[in-house]
Amino acid sequence: MSKVKPSPLLPETVIGGYCIVRRISSGGFGIVYLAMDPHGQPVAIKEYLPASLASRESGQLAPQIAPEKVSLYRLGLKSFFEEGRSLAQISHASVVSVLNFFRENETVYMVMNYLEGATLQDFIVTARDLKRPKVLRESTIRSLFDEILRGLRIVHQHKMLHLDIKPANIFVTDDDRAVLIDFGAAREVLSKQGDFVRPMYTPGFAAPEMYRRDTSMGPWTDIYAIGACIYACMLGHPAADAPQRLEKDRLGLSLSRLRGFYSDDMIETVEWCMAIDPLARPQSVFALQKELAREGERRYTKLSVGEKVRLSIDSIRSSERRVLPKAVVPTTRAI
Repeated sequence: MSKVKPSPLLPETVIGGYCIVRRISSGGFGIVYLAMDPHGQPVAIKEYLPASLASRESGQLAPQIAPEKVSLYRLGLKSFFEEGRSLAQISHASVVSVLNFFRENETVYMVMNYLEGATLQDFIVTARDLKRPKVLRESTIRSLFDEILRGLRIVHQHKMLHLDIKPANIFVTDDDRAVLIDFGAAREVLSKQGDFVRPMYTPGFAAPEMYRRDTSMGPWTDIYAIGACIYACMLGHPAADAPQRLEKDRLGLSLSRLRGFYSDDMIETVEWCMAIDPLARPQSVFALQKELAREGERRYTKLSVGEKVRLSIDSIRSSERRVLPKAVVPTTRAI
């Protein structure tokens, strides 16, 4: 099979009654398009097309799959279809809306609301470049993740997991809504069958259990990623990835640089969410919501002048060494 990425559908191609306008983004598991529905309204359409399993020449509609990969392709296809079916049952402002999903051209298409705005990753990078001690203000972080957790709680109540929460998959719309996008169910199903999928998890945001096949995943897996996203909002870069933390965990040291800039409560919440042991994390979104919404005076550690200077120098050195990784599927001005 060719290693060239599958070609996107051409503009003006009609699928399921929707007319393709242009490709928005491509990733390891699919292609996202801007399209027009039969009423002339813009929608976003995500096409299941894993680059490691399928190829497609320009101008073609159906993908080509090598015979030895057909069963794996179909397994992911089924998971992607079931994900669309489940998401279509969820109606919440903080969860991407699935309007339709259908099979055609030997693949599956998921039709969603077309959102305008930018990803949280875009905001973090912009704020980080200003080189302020606080990348995003604590009040902003608490407000943003209050919205996201409301949506995630509904997702979990529907017996679903997101499994790919990261700043690139949190979309902030032009009308100031925070929306979870790009669920990873198909990715997770395929990861159990083929090692090629494993690197698709974004380092720094995937929980330790996602790198193993002998551990169960649950709400605590998404909660680890939420903690990692808050960490990125505070420091401007991701935490070390899980395998690296298992060898030598410097999370506490990194967070100590934020003492005095963010409340002790916030720092402790991130440590709680990002515990290596899944049982040591919040076991439900509700438990985390209660902590983030807790009323009362926030505690701040008072630092000496010398401590502030040392932490500032360490922070500058750290930011020079670390950058926020690019999203697996770029989603700016997309779903």
